[in-house]
Amino acid sequence: MTHDDAFAADLLRGHTDTIVLGVLRRGDAYGFEIYKAIRDATGGDHEIKEATLYATYRRLEKDGLVESYWGDESQGGRRKYYRITDAGRAVFRGNVAAWTATRRIIDALLDVKESQQ
Repeated sequence: MTHDDAFAADLLRGHTDTIVLGVLRRGDAYGFEIYKAIRDATGGDHEIKEATLYATYRRLEKDGLVESYWGDESQGGRRKYYRITDAGRAVFRGNVAAWTATRRIIDALLDVKESQQ
């Protein structure tokens, strides 16, 4: 892992809750399905460890931002599904607004347009 990769991973780690809530806004999903959605959305460039995700699911549920229920699969093991709550949607919107504002400030401070020339 290069220094740039480590820096990006640290930045992303602070947004795990928002990333998971964003996946669940598209519909209910079980744990590994969420993991795959995150990995696939980045073309495999970013993965969140499953242990980290399961800790995130527990925290989000404890905070009332997601609810869980057991699926009724006829094949294989039962899966625990997660669904975003109204409170989770509100937190997601607030976090996205905060990220957008932060990105705008950082871009201005780094003068991104100039450095791309």
